[in-house]
Amino acid sequence: MKISKFQIIILAIFVIFLVAGVIAFAAYKGSNGSSSLPSITVWGTFPKSAFDQYVSQIDQTLPQSLTIQYVQESPASFHNDFIAALARGQGPDALLIPVDLLLPEEDKLTLIPYSALPNSLTSTYIYESSIYLAQNGILGIPFAVDPLVMYWNRDTFNAAGIAKPPVYWDEFTGLNKAMTVKSQNGTVTRSALAMGDFTNVDNARELLGSILLQLGNPVTTIAANGSVVSALSSSAGKASPIPAVSFFTRSVNPSNADYSWNRSWPDSKSAFLSGILATYFGFASEISDIRAKNPNLNFDVSPLPQVRSGGTAADYARLYGFSIVRSSPNVSAAFQIISTLVAPQYLVSLTSPTSLYLPSVNLGIIQSGSTDPYITIFDRAALIARTWLDVNPTISTNILGSMINAVTSGQKSADQAVNDAGAQYDAALQQAMQ
Repeated sequence: MKISKFQIIILAIFVIFLVAGVIAFAAYKGSNGSSSLPSITVWGTFPKSAFDQYVSQIDQTLPQSLTIQYVQESPASFHNDFIAALARGQGPDALLIPVDLLLPEEDKLTLIPYSALPNSLTSTYIYESSIYLAQNGILGIPFAVDPLVMYWNRDTFNAAGIAKPPVYWDEFTGLNKAMTVKSQNGTVTRSALAMGDFTNVDNARELLGSILLQLGNPVTTIAANGSVVSALSSSAGKASPIPAVSFFTRSVNPSNADYSWNRSWPDSKSAFLSGILATYFGFASEISDIRAKNPNLNFDVSPLPQVRSGGTAADYARLYGFSIVRSSPNVSAAFQIISTLVAPQYLVSLTSPTSLYLPSVNLGIIQSGSTDPYITIFDRAALIARTWLDVNPTISTNILGSMINAVTSGQKSADQAVNDAGAQYDAALQQAMQ
């Protein structure tokens, strides 16, 4: 294949950036003994108050304060704001965003050489961090993880004579019989499970994604040419999304024995807070909010239920990591400060109830254990945490939601809905990588 002059120029620019990046990281490693900590700007969707508090705590242990200007951006506008800032030459030095927002920004980041880290990424951090691994370097350094867990109402379970929450999804058939209450006309007045709809089931994308991951479907995957493509296809063999879609939608089918939810209900979190929903699938970070909104609610937390056999232990988790912006004039400075921010002696503070109350991304911290029962549960969830490279959570939510609605409304068969969603997802992914 003949290479054009334009392609040669683009390739040369890429090589220059790559070499410059390696030199910058090498320079950092050589100047690690410097007592001067440079200033950087970080953009992210991570909560500013939590980040500033974290940095302030670290500053108390250092001879010189970290100088970081952190700008919190909305996930919905992050991409456009970032592009506009780069066009003005005013972009940040680093990003702190979840993996679901990473793909559209990948070509604007500089890869961190594997040689810049004292240990491999996967031997230091939870398995989910492997999503940052690229052929020639690392796209990000893990910072925080927020896994999906199951909140359950103790009073409702006790009243039904059930002492423990479900471990496997198939146990909900028995729970529905024991806990879901219907009026004479079939209206659900008390529910064991909120599932099957994207309009009033909070975290529906993440919940359906968890079930897909447990059944072996990665949601998106890397094609032979290196592009990210949809894995939603009815012909995916053992990893077919059809079983996940069938299970997810049966809760809203009035003719199904597991019928327990419909659109007339409030959102699932509100229903759980009011005591009429027995279980709620939310993030670990929501525990403080649930307590604050209903101090009298007698609830507990358990890991997300799993597939009983033939599956893979998995739950969706929002993984935040630091990435370095390619156009930054402070590449080595950004890496130096990021290395400080992810040091284990500081990361452990994120597990405290006075901080974010989240499990750690660091395997050593998890291995050391915790006396806090909730952190112990969150740690277990973090170890099986998974995610996927996404075009944007809002776009994928719309695609997955349309797929589910097409099935529950009878507009399409599960096969047709899955294949149509896969085609839409592919088109969105291709546009994101242009």
